[in-house]
Amino acid sequence: MISLMALLSAVVYGAADFLGGIATRRATMIGAVLVTQGSGLVFLLMATPLLPDAHLTRHDVLFGVLAGVTGSAGVALLYLALAIGPMSVVAPITAVCAAIVPLLVGLALGERPHPLAGLGVLVALGSVGLLSQSDTPDGGAHPPARLGRGVRVALASGVAIGGFFVALAQTSAAAVMWPLAISRTVSVTAFLTIALAAGRPAGVPRAALAPALACGALDMVANALYMTAARQGQLGLVATLASLYPASTVLLARIVLGERLGAWQQVGVGGAVAAIVLIVGNS
Repeated sequence: MISLMALLSAVVYGAADFLGGIATRRATMIGAVLVTQGSGLVFLLMATPLLPDAHLTRHDVLFGVLAGVTGSAGVALLYLALAIGPMSVVAPITAVCAAIVPLLVGLALGERPHPLAGLGVLVALGSVGLLSQSDTPDGGAHPPARLGRGVRVALASGVAIGGFFVALAQTSAAAVMWPLAISRTVSVTAFLTIALAAGRPAGVPRAALAPALACGALDMVANALYMTAARQGQLGLVATLASLYPASTVLLARIVLGERLGAWQQVGVGGAVAAIVLIVGNS
């Protein structure tokens, strides 16, 4: 059940990223981020009457705030890295780092996965990198100094997103979904402050509204699935399964937009399936 929730979070994260990409193509980045983040918060608050009574401790509030800070930093740094370096380099670095950080924290906390599950983790990390690859040879268009800066920012983004995964996992089940609400409130406030300081429009065109709203709702569902699974299972394995979200994104792009999967992406999909079998069958 825990592995299933982690896998579902990956599927939903990937779908949210797909819709977020469509929204960003039709709007400014800051406008799309604000609508997706804000709509996710509204969606969660609307669902709270249906949830069990919560008991929120100072510990839950602290890690909720930490998740908001690291999540906001991760998203902002990711967009900065994409603006500096080629996507084929930036995306896999960020995704793999986001999986490695919770894995290392889990090992530090005493988690010891089955050897075959550990092999599955290694296969999954390689698959994430392959899934994020592009056949477009854009790396040569970036000078070495610019590329090096993009790599450094991508590493920072991955560490921040990995911190987001770790922070959510440290919250208690008794807090139900309130740590997510705290996290998203911090995130919305941060991006709204950035938008106001930069004088950027906070809205999106009508053509981008539907995918942005859907992205926000799906992203919140994915966060809830991941947080629930990470509270019950091994952090390293849960985060690794959740990090397979690029598979969902590239498959949706293939089905909906007709985008062709590159050779390395096809290998990545196969590797992701193998990793799932190894981890789920030995956890």
